[in-house]
Parts: sequence; structure tokens; C-alpha cells
Amino acid sequence: MAEHDTPGRPGRWRSGAESKQRILDTARELFGEHGYGATTVRAIAKAAGVDPAMVFYFFGTKQDLFGAAVDMSGAVPPAIASIFTGGLDTIGERIVRTLVENLDKSGRTPLVMLTRSAPTDARSETLLREFIDREITDRLAALLGTPDATVRAAMVNVQILGLTVARYIMRIEPIASASVDELVERFGPLVQYCLTGPPAA
Repeated sequence: MAEHDTPGRPGRWRSGAESKQRILDTARELFGEHGYGATTVRAIAKAAGVDPAMVFYFFGTKQDLFGAAVDMSGAVPPAIASIFTGGLDTIGERIVRTLVENLDKSGRTPLVMLTRSAPTDARSETLLREFIDREITDRLAALLGTPDATVRAAMVNVQILGLTVARYIMRIEPIASASVDELVERFGPLVQYCLTGPPAA
């Protein structure tokens, strides 16, 4: 990997690992300050003192870089995508199972970290909100295609965040120690009702 001068920093970046970390740190700063939509790969590269091609080399796409910036496990986006591969009849159960299984097995649980820090950290709040909107709310609303789809998707987000806080942050019993199957059985119908229950009168 060629060496790259870094503006505003003495010396030179001498390894690909250092350049990658520089890009990641810069991306976290810019995504947090400007949000996902207003932050470009070119802006990140310029602030990090690297060529935009290096950003794509290390992270593939802007979306992948955003995922890395919030420490999302590489297995999470495909898992989220799998929620939308089946029909609507069992989507409530799939949402709960996907959420709990991935947070249970993840050593860093990025959604938990962002949920915990969002109330007091504007950057985490922005990253959390944009991730949920982009990966969950918008997809659910598009899948439903009903006039109240956005409201229904937002109701699902309330269930997801509530379960996350109860199980992983406040560790409220018996939610904290319940099995995945128990949570799917209890929360799946609630999420399902939010999405496919009768509309409000």
C-alpha cells in the first residue's frame, strides 16, 4: 500500500491499517455531524487525506462504510434483508427473531450501544435514527404499501427499541433471561398486529 500524506497531521500514514482506521474515524465524525444522506464518500476521503478510491477499496460502498462506522456486524445487514424475503403473514415473528438472535450473538451489539448513547449523544442519535429509517422503516413501509404504512412501521420501531432497552440495557426480568423462542412467541404477535392489524377507526 502506498504511503499517503495526511493534511493537518505530522508525518505520514505508513500502513493500510492506519489509513483504514483514519477513514473510519473520519466517517464516524462526518456521518454524526451531517447525517448519512448529506455525507459523501468524496467528503470523507478529503477529510481523511486519502483518495476516494481508497475508501471504496477498504469498505466497498458508502452503505458498508456507514455500517462499519456504527460497528454493525457484517452479518447484520443480510439478516435484516432476510426479514423481507417472506410473506407478511409471519413477518412479526421474523422481525423479533432476527433482532434477538443477532443481538444475542453479537459481542458488541451496536444497536444496543447506539440506543444507550442516543439520549445524550447527538451523533449516536443521528446514526441510530438513520439506520432504523433506512434499514427498517422505509423497507417496511414500502412492503406494506398502505396509506398508513409509515405509521405502522414506526409502531414496529417502538416495539424493537423497547425490547432492546428492556433486554440488553436495563436487563428487566423476565425479558432479559427469556429464550429467543419465548420472546418470539410473546412479541411476534404484537409486531404483527402493528403491521397487519385492522386500521384505526
